[in-house]
Amino acid sequence: MSEKAAATKDKKFFTYKGYPLVRKGDEIYYGNMYDSHVIYMQITEKTKVGDLDVASKVHIYKMATDEKLSPIEAIVKQSEKNSLYEALDVAYAWLSR
Repeated sequence: MSEKAAATKDKKFFTYKGYPLVRKGDEIYYGNMYDSHVIYMQITEKTKVGDLDVASKVHIYKMATDEKLSPIEAIVKQSEKNSLYEALDVAYAWLSR
């Protein structure tokens, strides 16, 4: 493992079912970047529930973390779900296999 990967591994991230979960705006990365694959999720639609905006359409991509691949080549699987919960459920299944 490289020094960079070791440093990333030592940082504390919010986790969901044992995998790091990082969000910036409508983009979410799920998984360890030093593993062979990570999940990238993009919230593309939201609905209003009371005062909250809730994700109503989420694109999910399982991507190889190999830096030699272009982002398009890195995509191994993709799906679309109607809630963030469903998207995380699929993402967890993809990572745990």
